[in-house]
Amino acid sequence: MKFDAQKLLDQFLGSGSASGTPPAGAGRPSGSSGANPLSGVAGGALAGGLAGVLLGSKKGRKVAGTVATYGGMAVVGGLAWKAWRDWQAGRAAPPPGQGQAHGQATPQAPPMPPADSPFLPPPDRPDAIQDHSQTLLRAMITAAKADGHIDGDEYSRIFEQLNSMGLDADAKAFVMDELGRPMDIGAVTGSVTGPEMAAEVYAASLLAIDPDGPAERGYLAMLAAQLRLDPALVDHLHASVAESTA
Repeated sequence: MKFDAQKLLDQFLGSGSASGTPPAGAGRPSGSSGANPLSGVAGGALAGGLAGVLLGSKKGRKVAGTVATYGGMAVVGGLAWKAWRDWQAGRAAPPPGQGQAHGQATPQAPPMPPADSPFLPPPDRPDAIQDHSQTLLRAMITAAKADGHIDGDEYSRIFEQLNSMGLDADAKAFVMDELGRPMDIGAVTGSVTGPEMAAEVYAASLLAIDPDGPAERGYLAMLAAQLRLDPALVDHLHASVAESTA
């Protein structure tokens, strides 16, 4: 199955453009040169993207800011990188439910990870970019199924929405195949290549889930355990996503 996983990830995050081309006049990440394979229009409302289609009537999220010149990988990577940085610095994560998580403050756009950090695949490795994007996509789709409430009617609605978004046949097949698979956290964690990517997988899952539901909390606990994430880092990941979403 061949499809552009990076482009599909941007659409999951509510991208305003599916082309992967930054808007006119937009710059590039610091330290880069030439065409940036990570570029694209990311951010925006997940409720307006494919993640919103999967969430349906469930709680959607909006990532603060328009991350022009960055793709969806950099958005997720930035959220994970901020949490990782704060965790390694020994900072205390804010208590759950405080601040932006309940609309009590203005969400802040996630920072972009350094171009050479482990939170982004090498820009000269299209295969790594494809694999990285596909892993994050699988994490989001699996998280969206955590409450077990995707029924036949929802499958039909999702398929109709996919058709309206101009996706190619392989991209649509990937989404529907992943939706139809039995819940398998091992399929999500099996392609994780390191602790930094583990943090990204958890952050991506948080973007596509209502973490306050009992089924979702159980899923996230199992995911964190299989990813071998330090509980303090998990707290920082929740805080990072809460600070940048509404």
